[in-house]
Amino acid sequence: MEVRLRRVYEPPSAEDGRRILVDRVWPRGLSKDRARLDEWEKDVAPSTELRKWYGHDAARFEEFTRRYDAELAEPERAAALDHLRELARQGTVTLLTATKDVDRSQAAVIAGRLRDSS
Repeated sequence: MEVRLRRVYEPPSAEDGRRILVDRVWPRGLSKDRARLDEWEKDVAPSTELRKWYGHDAARFEEFTRRYDAELAEPERAAALDHLRELARQGTVTLLTATKDVDRSQAAVIAGRLRDSS
């Protein structure tokens, strides 16, 4: 199982496999043509409240991860995560986010959960 992380603003790569946006909000200033997505799985994204609380403050990432893990257990998000898990079993998946710090984002948490289940 290969799960990759990238910013959605980066040009697509032949190694991306399925390109899946995991943000709840569409990336600012990006056209759908330029994004070249296979899917937009916004149901797996963190709640607006959690996203705003986190504010991409690196000092809060550990607590964000703990809270987000709890959200990922909720039925709608769990189903979306299962869908991503199934896609990853079929081939390379690239999780896309508009976040500047990809390694401290919901995409990184999702990738970790997918890799843990392989």
